[in-house]
Amino acid sequence: MAEPTPHLLVVDDHRDIRDSLARYLAGHGFRVSAAADAAAARRQVRDAALDLVILDIMMPGEDGLSLCRWLRETTAIPVILLTAVAEETDRVIGLEMGADDYVTKPFSPRELLARVRAVLRRAAALPTQRDAIEEQTVRFDRWVFHVARQELEDETGLSVTLSTGEFRLLLAFVRHPNRVLSREQLLDLTQGREAEVFDRSVDNQVSRLRRKIERDSAAPALIKTVWGGGYRFTPDVGPA
Repeated sequence: MAEPTPHLLVVDDHRDIRDSLARYLAGHGFRVSAAADAAAARRQVRDAALDLVILDIMMPGEDGLSLCRWLRETTAIPVILLTAVAEETDRVIGLEMGADDYVTKPFSPRELLARVRAVLRRAAALPTQRDAIEEQTVRFDRWVFHVARQELEDETGLSVTLSTGEFRLLLAFVRHPNRVLSREQLLDLTQGREAEVFDRSVDNQVSRLRRKIERDSAAPALIKTVWGGGYRFTPDVGPA
């Protein structure tokens, strides 16, 4: 049986960019829908079975970062951001929100096509990679981590809210306990992209996660810094 054709959504308020990308991607074997703004994109997400969203950050009205946040909170659809050269801060924020990749304008359609294919490959591989733990409830230190529900509880049953970035980071640590993970590895595990320019985003996420799970975030015992190496998640991890 033939594999279903991936369905992409291009969201960009510039008609020339939107239409040319849609034509190019359709010419390379994808089903492509288009949306001129966030409202139209939300309707497409609700009405169609989408496999990936290509999303411009700078749009009038609701911008791409807000839409990316909504996508991560409500769906598992991969997101590739379209950004301008001067928007490094927005790119960092977008990746921390859970975007899977980004392409900087001006870009070649061939580069975007390569990134689309790479993100779709990673998305297709996720179920088999996660089978071992995705449906579990696991325990570490004084915490119970309900992976499928993306919930974290302390020993009293009090729930702690995790952002998408914090959840992905904790999941990466839980999957790889007592291993030194470099910043590049953590970027790849949580965001699907290796890029040194975003090392600081990993450090910021680690700091925020420490404030939520450590007894003393100034002297962390669960997420240890390995100087020159990265981070190591020290507690034993097992079924709750």
